[in-house]
Amino acid sequence: MAKYPIFLEMAGRRAVVIGGGPVALRKVQGLAEAGARVTVVAEHILPEIEEVLIQLNAEIILSRYRKDFLVSAALVIAATNNPDLNRRIYEDCQELEILCNVVDQPELCDFFVPAVVKRGDLQIAIGTEGHCPAYAGHLRQKLEEIFTDAHGRFVDELAKVRTHIIETIPDSDQRKALLGKLASDESFHYFAEHGPEGWRRHCDEMIRQCSV
Repeated sequence: MAKYPIFLEMAGRRAVVIGGGPVALRKVQGLAEAGARVTVVAEHILPEIEEVLIQLNAEIILSRYRKDFLVSAALVIAATNNPDLNRRIYEDCQELEILCNVVDQPELCDFFVPAVVKRGDLQIAIGTEGHCPAYAGHLRQKLEEIFTDAHGRFVDELAKVRTHIIETIPDSDQRKALLGKLASDESFHYFAEHGPEGWRRHCDEMIRQCSV
């Protein structure tokens, strides 16, 4: 069955990662970047990994796994090398109704973490239903060559002009048509050639024409 793709707001919400190895660290880094309050549970953590976790402001619990560590979590990631423990974590999450991802075991996942191309606020997520993360990673590398930092800056400028258009043009059909033109490839090429200031002048002229 197809999965429901979403971008989840994790700022200030609790996420629990069970495991203390490099895979767990990568998961923590992604969650910390999203602003989550991350708790890491592991019996042992390598000093170099623990140092990075501290820099990420992760809460570290050096202990054997217990179900009560999951309480109040928005989501849980199991990244241990113990299949029995991973299954137990997943089953505990099902009982507590907490979303769970068990690394490399798609049958024990409520969600999958996609490969992501990130350019500022522009994010392009690639998923394969958990069947082949390597191919998702391959596609990410190809898309990273196509979408540059300029695309991220373009999104920032679009957000600003969108607010101005909503405030300036009362007719919803006009707004939709204008925003469609400004989000086009042609508009991006104008932005790349003339820079943000030149593009904003171009937008102002288009808005003025619509307001006449």
